[in-house]
Amino acid sequence: MKNTLYPLKFEPILKDKIWGGQKLKTLLNKNSNLPNVGESWEISDVDGDTSIVKNGNLEGQSLKHLLSTYKEDLIGVQNYRIFENKFPLLIKFIDATENLSIQLHPNDELAAKRHNSFGKTEMWYVMQADEGSNLIVGFNQKVTPELYLEHLENKTLTKILNFDNVKTGDTYFIEVGRIHAIGAGVMLAEIQQTSDVTYRVYDWDRTDDQGNERELHNDLALDAIGFDMEDDFRVEYQKEKNHSNKMVSCPYFTTNFLPITSQVNRKNTHDSFMIYICVKGKVTIEANGIETQVSHGETVLIPAALKDIAIHPEVNSELLEVYV
Repeated sequence: MKNTLYPLKFEPILKDKIWGGQKLKTLLNKNSNLPNVGESWEISDVDGDTSIVKNGNLEGQSLKHLLSTYKEDLIGVQNYRIFENKFPLLIKFIDATENLSIQLHPNDELAAKRHNSFGKTEMWYVMQADEGSNLIVGFNQKVTPELYLEHLENKTLTKILNFDNVKTGDTYFIEVGRIHAIGAGVMLAEIQQTSDVTYRVYDWDRTDDQGNERELHNDLALDAIGFDMEDDFRVEYQKEKNHSNKMVSCPYFTTNFLPITSQVNRKNTHDSFMIYICVKGKVTIEANGIETQVSHGETVLIPAALKDIAIHPEVNSELLEVYV
C-alpha cells in the first residue's frame, strides 16, 4: 500500500481566540472569516480536531483514517507499536495580538492519570515578532511553592516571571512543568505532543464580552510546576545552508533547521514520518515520484515508507524538519 502514499498536506484547522489577530491570514495566507485567528492547527489528531487531507488521491480522508489504513507505512514501525492509531505530534502556527495566559502543561504521568491524555512537551520557533515583543518562560529568580502562591494571591505573579525579548528565528524548548506564555506581537510555529491539556494560572484579569473571566486551574497546576528546573530553555543552533541543523532532540520529537539555497536530497533513515514546516520561501518536495509545492506557512507530512526525498527551493527557503 505504500505505493499509494505521497507527501500529504492538510486543511488548516483555524481557532478563534480572545488574544488572536490577523497575521495568520495576512502573513501566512490562511483563509478565514474568523475575527481573531489565534491558531492554525496544521497536523492534528486531537479528538474533535482531526486533520483532513487536502491534496492528491487521498483528498478528503482524515488523518485518523490514514493511520488505521496505512499503519507503519504512515508513521513507522516503532511509532505504530507505541501510539497505534494515534498520531504522536500536533503542529500549530500561533499569532498573539495580546498576551496569552500564563500557563504550564502536566507531564505524561499526571496527564494520563487526570485527563487520559499525553503530557505536552513542546517547542517554539519565532516566525515574526513585533519590535519589543517577548516570550515569558520560567522564573526570574529562585521560586518556592510558598513564594509562588503569595504572588498568585496578590496578583503580582508577573514580578517573578522571566520575560525574553525575541526576534525571528529565536527558538525555545518548553518542557512539561515549565511556566510560560506567548507575548503580544509574536507569531510562531509550535511543535508538541498530541495533547490539549493546559493549566492556566493567570489570565491578566481579562473578561469576555459577558464580563466572565476564563477558568483558571491553580489547584491542578501547583504540583505540576517544576520549581527546580534549570534555565536551559533557549535553543542555540547552527544555520549551515543545505544541511539539517539540529535544534531540539527529546524523547518526543527531533526538530532540525534546514535552510535551502539549492536542491537537497534527504534520505529518511529514521523509523518515522517526516514533517516539513515552511517558515520562509517556497519549495517543491518530491517523494514517490510525486511533486508537492510547500509555501511559507504551509506544512507537509512525508509518510515513513517514503525514504527518498528531494527538496527544490523556488527561492531561498527555510524549513523545520521534524520526526519522532
